[in-house]
Amino acid sequence: MKKLKDTLLLVIALQFVYTCSNAQYSPKSFNNPILPGFNPDPSICRVGEDYYLVTSSFTWYPGIPIYHSRDLVNWKLIGHGISRPGQLDFNGIKDKNGIWAVTIRYHDGLFYLISTCSDCGGNFYITAENPSEEWSDPVWLHDAKGIDPSLFWDDDGKCYYVGNYWDFESSWPGQCAIWAQELNLKEKKLTGEKKILTYGHASNASHTEAPHIYKVDGRYLLVTAEGGTDIYHAVTVHHSTSVLAPYLASKINPVLTHRHLGAESLLQAVGHADLVQTQNGEWWAVVLGKRIVEGQFPLSRETFLCKVNIENGIPVFNDGHGQVLLEQTRPDLPWTPVASEEFRDNFESDKLDLKWYTSRTSEENFYSIKKGNVIMQMRSQVIDSLVNSSLLIQRTRHFKFTATTKLTFRTSAKNEQAGLTIYRTNESYYMLMKGKESVVLVRKFEGKKQVITEVHYDKDEIYLNAETNGLNIQFHFGESLDNMKSIGEVQSLVVISDSPVNKFNGTGIGMYATGNGRKSSNVACFDWFEYKY
Repeated sequence: MKKLKDTLLLVIALQFVYTCSNAQYSPKSFNNPILPGFNPDPSICRVGEDYYLVTSSFTWYPGIPIYHSRDLVNWKLIGHGISRPGQLDFNGIKDKNGIWAVTIRYHDGLFYLISTCSDCGGNFYITAENPSEEWSDPVWLHDAKGIDPSLFWDDDGKCYYVGNYWDFESSWPGQCAIWAQELNLKEKKLTGEKKILTYGHASNASHTEAPHIYKVDGRYLLVTAEGGTDIYHAVTVHHSTSVLAPYLASKINPVLTHRHLGAESLLQAVGHADLVQTQNGEWWAVVLGKRIVEGQFPLSRETFLCKVNIENGIPVFNDGHGQVLLEQTRPDLPWTPVASEEFRDNFESDKLDLKWYTSRTSEENFYSIKKGNVIMQMRSQVIDSLVNSSLLIQRTRHFKFTATTKLTFRTSAKNEQAGLTIYRTNESYYMLMKGKESVVLVRKFEGKKQVITEVHYDKDEIYLNAETNGLNIQFHFGESLDNMKSIGEVQSLVVISDSPVNKFNGTGIGMYATGNGRKSSNVACFDWFEYKY
């Protein structure tokens, strides 16, 4: 009896310690962005106590990353909507095109992703019962004009397509229309009359897009983005008593923007909101924004979380502030952290981690994983082209980080190279590559390619490294981690920052191998890759 009593006391004591430990590590606030790095145009939905979030992916493959959370702050990548070559083909299109703004919704046991494949088919939707598993083939809506599609189910079960288009005689520059039409999901086509809902909140509203409809307190709420996805980006809201009737713009528009804060504001281009109500009744929004460093945006558009209060049917963003905050009180949800991502990927699994991508659809398997190595083929394709090459990248997520890899590579051909790259588009990147008897640092900036420096190196094994701080990046190489040498002068990340050429998409860093236009049976072996911040 005494032993049982002692055991119960021990259990109670352990539970007390566990509770105190959890309380100690359950912060009262969170830091934005919640998804740093290349994660623009966020959309969110809730299913019970689970939250799912998607972002645009452009020509990165697999496409449409799907994240899961239970507290709106800690997110885990669980899968992708586009994961099979037969679903979509991004080859031949520019990096700024491909998968544009995606909306995620859930209805009657089925998840829906609806998006625009820019220059690769137009508007489509796909479905899945489990968002972490494979999704259906696309259902194309060829008579749906414009971009940024969204779905809304009314109380009677009818589904409505909501989108943006500009194919009309405009009355002012940048004028766009938000329209809606019933979507018959059984017949997989639009039906009934198409209705224009709004042209924006004012007579000179430009690039009205990213529409989402909600029903709040018996009225229909239309949330849109305006001003273009740059410094003039903003969120506006509109109301109606009928889903297909004209919507009246709220008098307090725009309800969220940072454009009035000036060009030196730390956070800019805030917009493209999607709302979600928690199981506890709170409203929150995910929005995109860009953090500035030394006047540039090397991380491009990221995902931020913002508190919303509904006042008389109008969403008020961060009451008392009207801005996205870089630190604020977290949602009233159980703190549910996810496992921290390992700095180093040792490639010990038979599959790559979900964080790895290639550029454009991979029609052939150009790599394998054997004995803790990623073995990449020397294909003829190059990253300068608009086709899939032997490239594996992950998002850059910090202004200060180091990326390092160990490479084993031998070649007798001058055209064969393998190494490290930081990639934004086929027009803008850096490469640190090992060749036959040298290591070469290459920069391509807005289409102009040049060799920065080339150094003799004839060993098979090599360590390659890139170290960033703000807009500076320094490359290194060596026979061992204890004997690394810098190569070239400190370079600038203006090369991969936002510009008229580097537009919409984001930056990745990773491994690359190529035969530079010639086929080869040779391979490059990457032992590990480390991204540390």
